[in-house]
Amino acid sequence: MSYLRATRVASRVRFLSTKQSTSSIQEIDKYNDLPPNSRVFSMIQPTGRIHLGNYLGAVKSWRTLSNTNPDSEFIFGIADLHAFTTLKPATELKENRYQAIASLLASGLDVSKCVLYFQSAVPEHLELNWYLTCMTSMGQLNRMTQWKLKAQQSQTSSITDEKVMESTKAGLFCYPALQNADILLYRSTHVPVGDDQSQHLELCRNIAKLFNNTYGVDYFPLPKTLLTPAKKILSLKNPEKKMSKSDPVQASCVYVTDSPEQIQSKIKKATTDSIQGAWNYDPVSRPGISNLINIISGLTNESIDNTVANLHHLKDHKSLKDYVADLIVNEFDDKRQLYDELLQNKDYLEQVCKQGRDKAREMALVNIGEIKTIIGMD
Repeated sequence: MSYLRATRVASRVRFLSTKQSTSSIQEIDKYNDLPPNSRVFSMIQPTGRIHLGNYLGAVKSWRTLSNTNPDSEFIFGIADLHAFTTLKPATELKENRYQAIASLLASGLDVSKCVLYFQSAVPEHLELNWYLTCMTSMGQLNRMTQWKLKAQQSQTSSITDEKVMESTKAGLFCYPALQNADILLYRSTHVPVGDDQSQHLELCRNIAKLFNNTYGVDYFPLPKTLLTPAKKILSLKNPEKKMSKSDPVQASCVYVTDSPEQIQSKIKKATTDSIQGAWNYDPVSRPGISNLINIISGLTNESIDNTVANLHHLKDHKSLKDYVADLIVNEFDDKRQLYDELLQNKDYLEQVCKQGRDKAREMALVNIGEIKTIIGMD
């Protein structure tokens, strides 16, 4: 790809970031109160194209944080080591990794304001993972709920059960220890997460305390939770489940890269209900309608109450769905076009990844050196 085209793509990325920051600067007041000199860390798994749930649950918040807090540092990564807990063909994993980078850039992340890199490109993640795994009890890992969900076990399952043990891979069970290493490697002060990851972050704080107490140091900050503002986005076809790329019903999931026609078709077929009259937010009695309200709230940066109040002009389910579809199409139009350009420019993506790797590793090498001195491995 030519230098001129790479420059043009980079310019479009910067333009989109600037354009989006002006509309989201007041997105969440507490994000504007982030203490100066904070270090914010978060990662997303490379499952290929990001969908609406990823965008509202993580990426939009990352963009807001990095655009509105110039006195802090932001480290955002592609968690490709975590993705390895589910084995995929090499070509698929590699393509998913680059699609994830392209999706983040197309969604407005500005690499002049944050570090963006592949987790696997910084081997210090794995070194610290071993040290922290040795400090993490099996009981602590067994109480985590995410491995049970991913291993398709019930929430009352225990790794001590022989059948559960045989069907659960060690990497999946030990996943939280690597997650702790990801966060603590950069001595992160804040981690934006959804509700489903808050348990892992509590474990991270406990391990950080254990490390500090064991070696009589005050080395690791106890990372604070930044709960992302958007509610969990659910499947369009089955609002009892989280929106997921792995859903066999593809109409259940809207992608950043979907065409306007695809978005309109998926929203048109979204499961709602037959209740007529005023709109109300009730995830139990009206899960489909409530899911659409969550989507509107996330895209417009309005509270749920304000969102519901602003829907009074929509008289039926069709008009509500049309409104939601138009919002999504408008939000993703520029992003879809830029995503396509980025994927055709692997040279630019490589440049972004190498720049992020170098910045991340510069911090990681300093910190792992200090950690090894503390524990006697220097």
